[in-house]
Amino acid sequence: MLVYCYDSLDKTTKRLEKTSIIAKLLEKTGKDDIKKIIYLLQGSVFPQWDERVLGMSSMLVIKTLSSATGISKDKVERLWKKEGDLGIAAELLVGNTKQKTLMQNKLTVDVVFNTLRKISELTGKGSVNKKVQIISMLLSNATPLEARYIVRTVLNTLRVGIAEGSIRDAITWAFFNDEIKLRYDEHENTFEVDRKVYNEYIDCVQAAYNVTNDYGEVALTAKTKGIVGLKEVKIEVGKPINPMLAIRVESVDEALDALGKPVLCDLKLDGFRLIIHRNGNEFWLYTRRLENVTKQFAEIIPMFREHVKGSSYIIDSEVVGYDPKTGKYLPFQAMSQRIKRKYDIEKIAKEIPVEVNIFDILFYENRSMMERTQEERRELLEKIVKEIPKKIVLTRKIVTDDPKRIQKFFDNAIKRGLEGVMIKSLSTKYVSGRKVGGWVKLKTILETLDLVIVGADYGEGKRARTLSSYTVACRDKNKLLVLGKVSTGIKEKEGDFTYEEMTKMLKPLIIEDLGKHVKVKPNIVIEVSYEEIQESPTYDSGFALRFPRVLRIRLDRGIKDINTIGDIKRIYDSQRGKS
Repeated sequence: MLVYCYDSLDKTTKRLEKTSIIAKLLEKTGKDDIKKIIYLLQGSVFPQWDERVLGMSSMLVIKTLSSATGISKDKVERLWKKEGDLGIAAELLVGNTKQKTLMQNKLTVDVVFNTLRKISELTGKGSVNKKVQIISMLLSNATPLEARYIVRTVLNTLRVGIAEGSIRDAITWAFFNDEIKLRYDEHENTFEVDRKVYNEYIDCVQAAYNVTNDYGEVALTAKTKGIVGLKEVKIEVGKPINPMLAIRVESVDEALDALGKPVLCDLKLDGFRLIIHRNGNEFWLYTRRLENVTKQFAEIIPMFREHVKGSSYIIDSEVVGYDPKTGKYLPFQAMSQRIKRKYDIEKIAKEIPVEVNIFDILFYENRSMMERTQEERRELLEKIVKEIPKKIVLTRKIVTDDPKRIQKFFDNAIKRGLEGVMIKSLSTKYVSGRKVGGWVKLKTILETLDLVIVGADYGEGKRARTLSSYTVACRDKNKLLVLGKVSTGIKEKEGDFTYEEMTKMLKPLIIEDLGKHVKVKPNIVIEVSYEEIQESPTYDSGFALRFPRVLRIRLDRGIKDINTIGDIKRIYDSQRGKS
């Protein structure tokens, strides 16, 4: 049933049709399998924030296919290059193979799910061969279509066009269709609902996801406990949470029009978001992308033990690196070395020490603080945090209703080389994972774009072996729209931010090799500056960037954080004084 769902999703680009297909599957799925189905629909066997991986490369899958079908690795690899998709190659090979087991066992969701989870646990000597044997057995019992999606799942390249929003909507359609009065017309691909109730239920599903980052858990709760259960879902120490986000404004007046008076203003630093969880003696450190970086920044844990009162909390902060000789803050790119580093962590921690700038608290002593006001949350922080400059501090802030004082605070921040200021309503609650009206950010620099790399080209001459030009895209709901190519801003030889380093990062993400050009899995986000946004018939976004330049890799950003086509249109219009 799941495989036919995959196939149906693969054959349509219509978002509503995809939602309907997923909803029907969820309705038919029992509570014991609902989480497994959700994870598999997302192309994994774990929640999106879970660090565990299957550890299967394309070459290892080629070896596995050879073992399962009796066809040489060379032939498997040639077929892969011809089709550009190992999943399709697996489907063709399993369909045509002469080597079949005498007694094939029918595969179930439970068998596939548990088998894939099992290979994630295999490590050490002999683990590679064990993985090959286990997946080979799965493929030997698979139908051709099942083989396609097993291989794609193993490689984390499911590619059936399921956005998070589709899963959220499908959960609502599946378990609350009576309440929302859903009527979906398959032929016209339209739907009708009680819009007020529908929005309420969608928001409830989204809110549950924002504090769990686990649609499997959300779907199970919706199925077994209904809307009441979803409303009772709370944040949990140790599990990453989507941070609250800010809307960009152009002036102090615009900020005050949006937020009212008085407001809290604090400095906007060029670091990365870090949410610190504590439960007794255990600590977890998560980035905005939900990456667990506890090992990379272990040196800050003793500071929190000693200088933050409380045995359980979730604290929101911005971490900035600084030069240990001069004390000056370093740009984010320097910090990216620490986020990526897996080895010699203590050495680089001494070379690039960090200061944790705390600005919010979500949970304290087994109680959620998210419903408390901004003012109350800040007052609590000021009671429990003992500051040590260049170690652990509260963000410098002012509380005022005076526009001139805010402007002066902002101007001083810019003079210090900071990005700008955050301006916050004193009465706002902490709303996870959303850009809402409670927070705004004010920056004077030309608005840059966070875009995802979807393709790359090999260079010429000395760059012939490196991917040195990058096709970048913005987001439009559940699809990506290309804005053009960018090749400047990367260093030739020195540092982490080089063409060679970019090539190393992109090669494992290649999903289609077209010779000089490759298509890659949209995983790497870069910040791009430009002189102007222009209309363009060349790219499917309808726009192109004039003189784009790579500023930095955004390891703290994921695909859902990149700029949207709406942002592009807004900036394009503002260039011409239309808005």
